[in-house]
Amino acid sequence: MVLNMGPQHPSTHGVLRLELITDGEIVKEVIPHLGYLHRCFEKHAESLTYQQTIPFTDRMDYLASMNNSHAWVMGVEKMLGIDKDIPKRIEYIRVLVCELNRIASHLIAIGTYGIDIGAFTPFLWCFRDREHIMGMLEWASGSRMLYNYIWVGGLFYDLPVGFEERCREFVDYFKPKMVELNQLLTDNQIFISRTANVGVLPMDVAIQYGCSGPVLRGSGLKYDLRRIDGYSVYPELDFDIPVGKGLMGTTGDCWDRYKVRVDEIQESLKIIEQCLNRLQKELKRTPEFDPRAKLPRKLTPKIQDYYARAEGAKGELGFYFIHNNERSEIPFRAKARGPSFNNLSVLPELGKNVMIADLIAVIGSLDFVLGEVDR
Repeated sequence: MVLNMGPQHPSTHGVLRLELITDGEIVKEVIPHLGYLHRCFEKHAESLTYQQTIPFTDRMDYLASMNNSHAWVMGVEKMLGIDKDIPKRIEYIRVLVCELNRIASHLIAIGTYGIDIGAFTPFLWCFRDREHIMGMLEWASGSRMLYNYIWVGGLFYDLPVGFEERCREFVDYFKPKMVELNQLLTDNQIFISRTANVGVLPMDVAIQYGCSGPVLRGSGLKYDLRRIDGYSVYPELDFDIPVGKGLMGTTGDCWDRYKVRVDEIQESLKIIEQCLNRLQKELKRTPEFDPRAKLPRKLTPKIQDYYARAEGAKGELGFYFIHNNERSEIPFRAKARGPSFNNLSVLPELGKNVMIADLIAVIGSLDFVLGEVDR
């Protein structure tokens, strides 16, 4: 039989249509059909200045928009040659909000993954805890999901007074909640039997398909751009890179990809605590600190082609700029490399000869966002 799954089916994680060729309950082939959410990001970028494009980057992976704008802004700053002039306080605030957003994104990945497999409570718990992060980021930027907070050369605004203290309260509140979540879901025997040894992605296949982020690290490769490229202030911070170890089944199965996200939340909490220590001690706020002081008057880079990348919540988010007019503030071309696109491309490989119910588990473990796939 040929079955349609999606594009409006909740377990396809957005407007994704999957054409399944099945033999009874077994899926023989999966053909993903994209393009239901085409938002023309790259075309927009050709008609707007670098600064004006930042709200559009937010709408790609809309679950982790701070990370998107961070990658874009770092690329533009390097093209302009001002990346070394950014004050340390601004860099630490950027890392702080990006890691908060990474936790929020992973909480959605974990919660919706539970619901895909039939566990309702973790979904509610994850959304409850994510709400605290959304509240804090809204307090800092004024927006709930699409922040437009990180600007070329600085920030839209300094952190509100009392933000660091409230952030610490959240970290203290959240740590025991993660322990509860692990007891409820990670070590749950039903969850393990639904995800262990299902959708095994060998490391060499993941590399050949250009997978990145938790999908690649779940297959056992320690590849994280925060360590490899050492951008922003990540080299000054102490954190580990979790990888899949095949504890419950085979290395690179659905459970491993899920576990990498859970462990990454713990590492992000460590990074957040270190950022808060620096922001409250040697990088304290002062009345004369202006987060917009380094904003260039005109964003006119030299003529060049440049590729900038950063570790988004889903993997390597890259922007390829072509700038061919020294007097223009608008790029000739801007190409986005969304990690979800590459992670989704491995689905036909993982979806061969699995049951339909297991295909849902495989889709959920890849954690893609369609705004980033269709761009």
